[in-house]
Amino acid sequence: MSAVPQSQSQSSHGPTQFQTQSQAGPVRVPSDRWRLQVVHRSEFRYGGPVRSSYNEARMTPENSSRQTTLRSRVEIEPTATVHAYRDYWGSTVTAFDTHGPHTELIVKATSVVEAGPEPHQPDPLGWAELAAPDVLDRFGEMLRPTPLTAMDEPVVQALREVVGDAGPREAGHLVCRYVYEHIEYLTGSTNVKTNAMQAWTSGKGVCQDISHVSVGLLRALGLPARYVSGYLHPKPQAPIGTSVTGESHAWVEWWDGGWSGYDPTNSAEVGPRHVTLARGRDYSDVPPLKGIFSGPKSEGATVSVEVTRLA
Repeated sequence: MSAVPQSQSQSSHGPTQFQTQSQAGPVRVPSDRWRLQVVHRSEFRYGGPVRSSYNEARMTPENSSRQTTLRSRVEIEPTATVHAYRDYWGSTVTAFDTHGPHTELIVKATSVVEAGPEPHQPDPLGWAELAAPDVLDRFGEMLRPTPLTAMDEPVVQALREVVGDAGPREAGHLVCRYVYEHIEYLTGSTNVKTNAMQAWTSGKGVCQDISHVSVGLLRALGLPARYVSGYLHPKPQAPIGTSVTGESHAWVEWWDGGWSGYDPTNSAEVGPRHVTLARGRDYSDVPPLKGIFSGPKSEGATVSVEVTRLA
């Protein structure tokens, strides 16, 4: 499979189609993996003609030991100039700008991915090894709290009592389950600016908040942790060929000698229903779409995610 291009630009007449990866093959996957098609569509409407628009989309799934992206493309209306690159955290970014007058902007990402559990996991390190200077230096950015993930010391101290003498890998799972038990998933209870302590205090949040709290507590214990954005197929028993309304989702990974992924919103291991898009310190590093424009204010946006299990 060819690598994602580090730099490529393109302009066209009609919808811009930017295809980043392609691989043909028969529809055969191991029993512990799913082949999924994800269609993510975002539409923005404006009160009048917008003259210029500059945007970044993180809608291209990764290739990793857990996940293979077979096909992925991003289509943009109106005509746009597109440039793809990997950001500081290793996520694929589709940057685009358009300068003709337009009253709506449509970004549609279509991907086919095979995903499953992590096939190989190294033996975990101990706490003393995680505290070694070279580890602290290597993962410094994933150990420091951010404004969205910082947790107050009394909460951290209560967690330490729950973790007790557990080793790093077991502690990671204990943290995620602890957060799952203390924060109720409630759509609309928070917004993208809600921080971890606000969600913890209210006891309510969505996957973004639950992941922020989990990341903050993992880091407070001394485990390098990162925020992961992607998609989740909502139905564990999904019939093949049936399209369902999917979700943009978030979960966490911590490093204990290797990266371990866990979905604290569902208290579940990351597996065949999870499609990884991007990683970072918190949500601010990985929004699916962000940008600026010159013209009348936005009149609203609609976002839809459709997921189909193909095999």
